Amino acid sequence: MGDDYDPRPVLAAATGGAEGAWDFIRWFAERWATPLTPDDGWPAEELREHAGRLGVRLPAAVHAAYALFGRRDDLVRAQDRLLRPAQWETDASGAVLIVRVENQYTVEWGVPVSRDADAARGPADHDPPVLFRATDEEEWRPFLDRFSLACVEMVLSDRLLAPDGPTDNRHLDAPTTTALAERFTPLPFVPYPVWAVPDGPPVRWFTGDGVLLRADGTDWLWARARDAAALEAVRSALPGEWLLGGDH
Repeated sequence: MGDDYDPRPVLAAATGGAEGAWDFIRWFAERWATPLTPDDGWPAEELREHAGRLGVRLPAAVHAAYALFGRRDDLVRAQDRLLRPAQWETDASGAVLIVRVENQYTVEWGVPVSRDADAARGPADHDPPVLFRATDEEEWRPFLDRFSLACVEMVLSDRLLAPDGPTDNRHLDAPTTTALAERFTPLPFVPYPVWAVPDGPPVRWFTGDGVLLRADGTDWLWARARDAAALEAVRSALPGEWLLGGDH
């Protein structure tokens, strides 16, 4: 893969803190979508208004993400949906702000929040962990340990699954799982659960020449390419029944 489209160097920095995550999202938008612009974020006063409506203190990383790219539907609402500020709500306890939902609303993601009247902020208030749960359950499960890191996962996944552009997917079997690890390069991203099978093997990301791939545990593989030729090369490297491209 040409260095201009290789996410590994920038992604490695994104796992270290919020500023690295925002730098990655800027880089990724420019190369795999279109560059961010000043109009892609929500105004600060609107974010404060809706946090105030709920009586919660918006964590710094949540504010920064919405202000930077919260209006970019192609990065945050192409598959699952980052909620708009007017859609924010808390869970029944009032302790978790729900910020993202699965596209058929079977799963939701949230961040722990403090109330306006609570004591001074601690470190976790700035870039809190992200939790998830099925919408018919009360129990929250850990997803990723920082909201900024979950934003990196969000833009990667939404771009991967967006209907525009060269994409495909297929069932993962044992030979394909082996070939995937042998022929493509793992991305430096921390393990995190497949929301549909939270107790199973984690999500893994890979890259190759102009392609991004996501393995959901040992069950399903998703691919997005810069162009049709790069996608066809993936299908040839991993032969089998691709749902959009037929048998290879």
